Amino acid sequence: MPVNSNGSDPYGRDVLSGPRRSTRPTVPEVAAERDLVVEDAASGFCGAVVGFERSYDGEFVRLEDRRGLTRIFAMRPAAFLIDGAPVTLTKPVVKPPSAPTRTASGSRTVAGQRARVARASRLFVEGVHDAALMERIWGDDLRVEGVVVSSLDGLDNLDEALAEFGPGPTRRAGVLVDHLVAGSKESRLTERVGEHVLVTGHPYIDVWEAVKPAAVGIKAWPKIPRGIDWKTGICQELNWGTPQDGWRKVNSSVSSFRDIEVPLIRAVEELIDFVTAVE
Repeated sequence: MPVNSNGSDPYGRDVLSGPRRSTRPTVPEVAAERDLVVEDAASGFCGAVVGFERSYDGEFVRLEDRRGLTRIFAMRPAAFLIDGAPVTLTKPVVKPPSAPTRTASGSRTVAGQRARVARASRLFVEGVHDAALMERIWGDDLRVEGVVVSSLDGLDNLDEALAEFGPGPTRRAGVLVDHLVAGSKESRLTERVGEHVLVTGHPYIDVWEAVKPAAVGIKAWPKIPRGIDWKTGICQELNWGTPQDGWRKVNSSVSSFRDIEVPLIRAVEELIDFVTAVE
């Protein structure tokens, strides 16, 4: 190798300086989140990220342009542009869903809590729909507290059910009643229940009506004339089919306390407090 008299490399390279480092700028990596708009550097196709494909020769991203046309492109280094600058797209890391911190009733979730052995106290509701909605919203809370819910199959059976249950100082009974308003049949049937029994309720004709109209996709619950079975009339007015069809729609529309009216929430939570106040 020729060397100048001063010991330097005539080709302009200092042999003692070590290997030359690359001056090429680093291309940033960007997670290809859905709806991120990028341009394929090679073809000029510009579109939003709408999905991914995997093949034997690597990962591909699917882009959709403003006209709805989609194309897939290999996720190679520096293959895309964002605002004119080259980037390397990477597949986003999918985060595992976090455990819920609240129950459907809005209570804090008790992590690792097993269902408590059933208390002596009990809650009674008029029918299976009341019981199902209570389970849907307060089921987690009731299991933690060890509270059993029983259906009366009609409020007319209340006296018989309470006589068989035998309420006492450490064996309380809570009763949830539909249409509990002054002068109603329901209020007369629950006038004399004893000191170890608490009756609460809501003003709605049926527990369906305690579900917010918006939750089931209507503006308001229709008014049904007296003498017509309420559920049957509701299903006819709303074209819901049979009452069984209507119940499936109502039940599936409720996911948390936000989907029901405040009077029902207050009534149930007062009953839970009452029956859990004693061991």
